[in-house]
Amino acid sequence: MHISHWFIARQELSPAKNKGLAIASFLLPLLIWAIVSYVPFVWHPMMKISDIGDVDYFQVDMLVDKATFQQELTNMQAEGKHLPVATPANPVYLPAPHVVFKAFYTAFTTPPQQRDGLWLHQSLWQSIQVIFWGFFISSLIGVPLGILAGTYTVIARVFEPFIEFFRYLPAPAFGALAVAVLGIYDGPKIAIIVIGTFFQQVLIVANTTRKLEYSLLEAAMTLGTSKLKLLKHVVIPGILPDLYKDLRILLGWAWTYLIVAELIGTSSGITWFITQQARYEHFENVYAAIMIIGMIGLSCDLFLAWSGQKLFPWNKQANKQ
Repeated sequence: MHISHWFIARQELSPAKNKGLAIASFLLPLLIWAIVSYVPFVWHPMMKISDIGDVDYFQVDMLVDKATFQQELTNMQAEGKHLPVATPANPVYLPAPHVVFKAFYTAFTTPPQQRDGLWLHQSLWQSIQVIFWGFFISSLIGVPLGILAGTYTVIARVFEPFIEFFRYLPAPAFGALAVAVLGIYDGPKIAIIVIGTFFQQVLIVANTTRKLEYSLLEAAMTLGTSKLKLLKHVVIPGILPDLYKDLRILLGWAWTYLIVAELIGTSSGITWFITQQARYEHFENVYAAIMIIGMIGLSCDLFLAWSGQKLFPWNKQANKQ
């Protein structure tokens, strides 16, 4: 097949092509990571000591930069002493793929370094709870307000100018204030996620509501439908598939605020686990934890996408991935 056949605007791909390209999107960065990790001449700015020779401060498996190793090797040659031996390696903050994949298991089975620390699964559960409550509270207020603003111009003019202003304010800037008002536990973390998603949510839902065919509203109002019934029987059913898709996207935004939110108040959640593992230079656990966050988020999104296809089978556009 000619390459131009792959680049047709908005063409429908077969299920096999869709699946193959989706797998390739993950394999390509993994391949680049593997090349950087396993091919010595690609990067490898460090040297990993396998034999310390007569260098008194070298240790087996110690990482030193190439210039330092070369200098010590030259010194030992000049003095006629036992030479150190080392192999090219990458810095400690870039573990190889197989080391990170092993950490997916060991991170769950290795007890925390501190006596009062949390296991990885406990940290993950704390973070999931923060995400859930933050997004639930945001949606509980933001979705109805967005629908009202998208339906009634008066409500839009009252709320949207301030919301447009407020959405440009960085949510983390309210961290200190959130701690002062809500304490040092999960309250301020949830508040940051609410602030980070609520204002965007109102505007996106309002915009989705405005896309509903006005002729439907006009016909309902001509027939004497009450304002409540207009919302309940015309507006909400009409936007439901697109509203569902909006919430999927907004949930992803909530996850992006998680790391910042968990730096506020008490040290807990997956962010605390990542920080502790980085402090002890267990970077394979850091990578594993970050990937677990991505896996959980992607799994939630795929589940919601599948659920959307079952809930709204008639709406092909809203169900596109």
